[in-house]
Amino acid sequence: MKLRKMVLNINDVDRIFMCDPENDRLSDVLRRLGLTGVKVGCGTGVCGSCSVILNGQVIRSCTKKITQVEEYSKIRTIEGIGTPQHPHPLQVAWMNYGAVQCGFCVPGFIVSAYQLLEENPDPTREEVRDWFQKTRNVCRCTGYKQIVDAVMAAAKVMRGECSIEDIKFKNPEDGEYYGKPVVRPDALAKVTGLADYGDDQALKMPRGTLYAAVVQPRVTHHAKLLAVHTEEAEKMPGVVKVITAKDILAAGGTNIMAEGQFHERSTVMTPSRKVLQDEKIFRYGDVVALVVADTHDRARAAAAKVTVDIEQLPEYLTYLDAVMPDAIRIHEDTDNIFCEQPVLKGVGLEDAENVKDLIDDAPHVVEGSFFSSREPHLSIEGCVLQAYWGDDGMLTIQCKSQCTYSSIGRLGNCVGVPKNKYRIIMNPTGASFGWSTNAGDIALAAAAAVVTGEPVSLSMSYEEHQHFSGKRCPAYSNGRLACDDEGKIIAAEFDFGMDHGAYSWGGDDVMTKPPRFAFFPYNVPNVAGLCRVANTNHAFGTAYRSYGSPQAFTLSEPLMDMMAEELGMDPFEFRYKNICREGDLNINSYKYPQYPMERMMDTMRPIYEKAVADAKAADTPQKRRGVGLAWGGFNVTEGVTDSAEVALELAKGNKIKKYDTWHAMGQGGTVGSVMVTLEALKKLKITPEDIQLIQNDTKLCPDTGMAGASRSLYMDGNATKIAAEKLMNAMQKDDGTFRTYDEMVAEGIETKYVGRYETTATPGLCRLDPNTGIGDPTPAFTYCLNMAEVEVDAATGKTTVLKFTCVDFVGRIGNIDAVNGQAYGGISHSIGFALSENYHDVKKHANMFGAGVPYIKDIPDDINVIHLDGEVSDGPFGSTGASEAFQASGHCAVTNAIYNACGVRIHELPALPAKVKAGMDAIAKGEKPEAPKKYFLGSDLYEELENIKENPVAPGPGGLYVSLDDPTAERPF
Repeated sequence: MKLRKMVLNINDVDRIFMCDPENDRLSDVLRRLGLTGVKVGCGTGVCGSCSVILNGQVIRSCTKKITQVEEYSKIRTIEGIGTPQHPHPLQVAWMNYGAVQCGFCVPGFIVSAYQLLEENPDPTREEVRDWFQKTRNVCRCTGYKQIVDAVMAAAKVMRGECSIEDIKFKNPEDGEYYGKPVVRPDALAKVTGLADYGDDQALKMPRGTLYAAVVQPRVTHHAKLLAVHTEEAEKMPGVVKVITAKDILAAGGTNIMAEGQFHERSTVMTPSRKVLQDEKIFRYGDVVALVVADTHDRARAAAAKVTVDIEQLPEYLTYLDAVMPDAIRIHEDTDNIFCEQPVLKGVGLEDAENVKDLIDDAPHVVEGSFFSSREPHLSIEGCVLQAYWGDDGMLTIQCKSQCTYSSIGRLGNCVGVPKNKYRIIMNPTGASFGWSTNAGDIALAAAAAVVTGEPVSLSMSYEEHQHFSGKRCPAYSNGRLACDDEGKIIAAEFDFGMDHGAYSWGGDDVMTKPPRFAFFPYNVPNVAGLCRVANTNHAFGTAYRSYGSPQAFTLSEPLMDMMAEELGMDPFEFRYKNICREGDLNINSYKYPQYPMERMMDTMRPIYEKAVADAKAADTPQKRRGVGLAWGGFNVTEGVTDSAEVALELAKGNKIKKYDTWHAMGQGGTVGSVMVTLEALKKLKITPEDIQLIQNDTKLCPDTGMAGASRSLYMDGNATKIAAEKLMNAMQKDDGTFRTYDEMVAEGIETKYVGRYETTATPGLCRLDPNTGIGDPTPAFTYCLNMAEVEVDAATGKTTVLKFTCVDFVGRIGNIDAVNGQAYGGISHSIGFALSENYHDVKKHANMFGAGVPYIKDIPDDINVIHLDGEVSDGPFGSTGASEAFQASGHCAVTNAIYNACGVRIHELPALPAKVKAGMDAIAKGEKPEAPKKYFLGSDLYEELENIKENPVAPGPGGLYVSLDDPTAERPF
């Protein structure tokens, strides 16, 4: 390698350094110099996380070759804008206006905004949005609204119109913090570029650290793997080891990820996913080897030399392909359809066809078939993690994980390490939205550390991550809805086929969501429904915010609009007539724990009426305007056996240490934990500064459970209440005052207390019956009523969402900025899901841009979120969860608005411009836009319900599943 000496003026100081002129990018140089506030996400210049200012211009440093930078050029990074001791107004505004969530994109945005205000000190909101569109800064968390808020606030300070203190949150004098916009305790590190995410940790590892790269053949979706040729890779400079499955087996591992099933109808007999494939390739992103070398670049170069011999097998890239009668089994132990969940209301298995008769005989019937796409999460940070043997003898993995304890269970014995020898620590995390619930990348890093015996850092390129990580399950659905002449629903039937991709883990769980959320929250007296899940040869299905419910609403909310049209009723009035009211039963034949539906619709009504009038007034032949509605919601907690533990400790100086695994993915796991602690210990008159969080380390923290199922606030909060009561009881003196830390120690009183909360505290919860779908698995719901206002360009078919309104009920708000951030972020994902996001074409959809990530101008600035007041009886301090409902059905509000605007019903997502334009062209010719015919999902709905009747299964004890270690033993799921 031949090097070049260079000098650049970086943050007002001349810096001398050596670089590799052939390979170095500007981002490489800056990060090697310790300026790790320069984040690299996509690596292809489409996300803006690496933004720096070069000679007065915002540029993306990840694509700027160092040879393209003139010597002595002036560069500014986030480190040259402000420090923790002297933050810039932009940094202060970001912290105090809810613009910090995961934080990975924040340095790039602040750098970009800094240059904007240099050029335009008094921008309008639209000018701010135009600027970020030009600089291609992507935020996947916030929905952009709070980012613009922060820029506008900082600009006021810089113009001298207010002081920096005016834009800061101030501790309330009365000690009432709950509901207030308390600043996240990790915000300062994120806005100053000092939060060390995965790749930052890798850059700062000690000498002797090795670096791993994955080998993804990417030659097929399905094949027998005949040979893996590693000889050329092993000869490459710096290579320490090329690891294949045989090395894991030699180390005592099984090479098999633990994938327990819990549903009684699952036909999966053995776990389907291996750490490294050695017999078959099941999907495009499968990994067959790991190359470990002394540098990251050398590992990647050697990985490119590994080749494979294969025998091609049929590729089933959709559910419809995989369930055809002539399709071969993807996994030998099960048919491709591996689980199903029926739901019956108003009838039993013995007379399910009565629903069919009711619909056939009804005066008004609508039917349709719908498809929801394989939505990619598109977090800006991908897979990057470190594994090493700690000085305590434990295999320690620093990673991105939404479930640190569960990750240990999913590793099982795959690399030959006992479960009690794992320590999982969560790195500062650049978002996930669900993909990190799967431990596949953790298993790879663990294998590298075990086989080599050395510390290893594993980092995937964004394209590798995109192919490796799971996605939202696509779903095909058929449905019918029947009503009487008065507009009251008589009955509904539906049939869902969910595509769970190459691996089954979690499929028998996500499959239970459509039978809970189709036609939520309407009063449907008679229902016959079914959801089946199948393996295909595409990306495996995994958790994604609002897990399983968007697929349900993709069917039910268009059908509600179609029925309103059939009846000649306004879509709002039809919904208002049919929402559940106090005492009405949900689709699973149980009462709702709350009934806020009518109040929510009453709140939305005047906003809807104005939107309809505005759309009518602005509609032109060239720019069609429309309004769409969609009800949505999601469950709270993982169900009948959910539990959470936290610990509170009184420490020196009367500070409070809080131990938990409220995983901070960006949704607010840090500030959420602070909020419930402040409220639970309110009698002690503590402030946020008095609380030290020790989080997401399985060696130090009790198991609070995963960040998912909208459970964290509900479960952590209730557990915190219990721990707080124990601590305050121990601290309380006879006169009602509280002991200090010194007094507790002097009297020999324990200063640390554990609180454990279980959903069994809510009586009557029960799993869905596997034969009928009757059940009440979770103690609470969150509710959202969405309205989208759109404009459709008649010339191109492009849809623009102009405004979005959401009325929600999430119980009492814990932190208003965090809840708003979840709302705006979830809505932005919903808009992307409706209009652009997809991962089907593995070449086209390999990066964020190709996969349709929304930029700031794709999301409206006019997002109005209205939180309905009220408390939830079983929730901590009256709160529930506040995340997933916001991404449940917003996409349907958009597609319903498209139909309202131009008459094109989107049956298959996403609503790409060409699809909308084709429908408009058909209408212009006097034709009906083409809709999909009824999908073949494996068998007729009623035939399959008859089969279930003839082959009932015994419901297992609440929340129990079969152990992989002993198939005869049952244990809590």
